[in-house]
Amino acid sequence: MADPAFLALGDSYTIGEGVPDEGRWPVQLVARLRESGVALGAPRIVATTGWTTDELSAAMDAAALQPGYALVTLLIGVNNQYRGRPATEYREQFLALLQRAAELSGDVRRVVVVSIPDWGATAFAEGRDRAAIGREIDTFNAIARDETLRMHARWVDVTAASREAGAKPGMLVDDGLHPSAAQYAEWVKRILPEAQAALRELHH
Repeated sequence: MADPAFLALGDSYTIGEGVPDEGRWPVQLVARLRESGVALGAPRIVATTGWTTDELSAAMDAAALQPGYALVTLLIGVNNQYRGRPATEYREQFLALLQRAAELSGDVRRVVVVSIPDWGATAFAEGRDRAAIGREIDTFNAIARDETLRMHARWVDVTAASREAGAKPGMLVDDGLHPSAAQYAEWVKRILPEAQAALRELHH
């Protein structure tokens, strides 16, 4: 029998811009789950650098996804913030994506939402208003967290870890913006317990 299916939805942070395939956090997550004795198939990743909520939604339409995923992760919103898109629009589009993720998993408790990291803490943000970027990211994350908990899906905060990593050596890829495999490993430590709990829902 095939291992349970895993769908990872997102943008540059999910596709792992600038890192080798095995460095992407969804791939690292599967490896960690297998180490802990939880079988999960290789991730189906529907994510592209630069995508906003509506672009992810359109890509999901194009991918013709079918229900039956044991785990669905969702990390989206940084490009809404980067492009100055309104928070009200984000709430509406994020909620629609969350509902689709729940349908694809068949159980909202098998959906893990990952917070938006703070790119204002990176080398790339040099010369920009880092505090303003951080506040906007916090606003978008408050919306995502609110909708996630209201739907009874799972919430993981990696924003604090992204701020801690900041522009530390080895924590970003060469563009000075996107996380390195080492930073994604820090995220996976936080995502792992929620993914394990989500997969336990399979057996209930």
